[in-house]
Amino acid sequence: MDMDGVLVHEDRMVPGADTFLAELRERELPFMVFTNNSIYTPRDLRARLLRSGLDIPESSIWTSALATAQFLNNQRPGGTAHVVGESGLTTALHGIGYVLTDREPDYVVLGETRTYSFEAITKAIRLVEGGARFIATNPDEKGPSPEGTLPATGAVAALIERVTGRGPYYIGKPNPLMMRSALRALGAHSANTLMLGDRMDTDVRSGLEAGLQTILVLSGISREHTAELFPYRPTKVIGSVADLVDHVDDPFGL
Repeated sequence: MDMDGVLVHEDRMVPGADTFLAELRERELPFMVFTNNSIYTPRDLRARLLRSGLDIPESSIWTSALATAQFLNNQRPGGTAHVVGESGLTTALHGIGYVLTDREPDYVVLGETRTYSFEAITKAIRLVEGGARFIATNPDEKGPSPEGTLPATGAVAALIERVTGRGPYYIGKPNPLMMRSALRALGAHSANTLMLGDRMDTDVRSGLEAGLQTILVLSGISREHTAELFPYRPTKVIGSVADLVDHVDDPFGL
């Protein structure tokens, strides 16, 4: 399941999310909480969720930073990278033994940050021009904040691509690679797993492309008629995860 818009809004719990998660545990149904945001480590996100009233272990949190690290470890074990991002991404890359450097790195890895600087973007551009492979944790162009819209990874990636002529390979949703890496972490199979999300273009699409059934919740970005705007549909549309309480064993029998 996605995190923002499904379980929480900023730092406020979506009503009923705690009861829903408690029921999953009671039925011993494994789950993974997703986020395309690469700023925070699973430990940071666990603390944030605890403040909102949700007790989710680090092992049940999967970020685009972790998916990116797993991808790079499979592609080029023991490599080097120049990172534009925060601790969630640098910690994940250190965890696979990567060396972070700005001297002829194998990769430039762009992630989410609240402090994009002209100097950092210029450095990334020059390294990509110099032959570094270009990776971005997620394609989201914008994100929310209490003050309004913030530019996100996809917007900065577009800037770097415009200058260098080289686009990044995006790891996070809607790339089904992120979904499949989480399935492996869960030890689950797509035929027996479903995706809960509040966005058609990332959550539902990645679930569909990974072979999962999908549920669109209307507690986040999507509205009642959002699904009609896309050429694909979720398996089911519900108001929020509260609607699944008492139905986790048969979510499509509501």
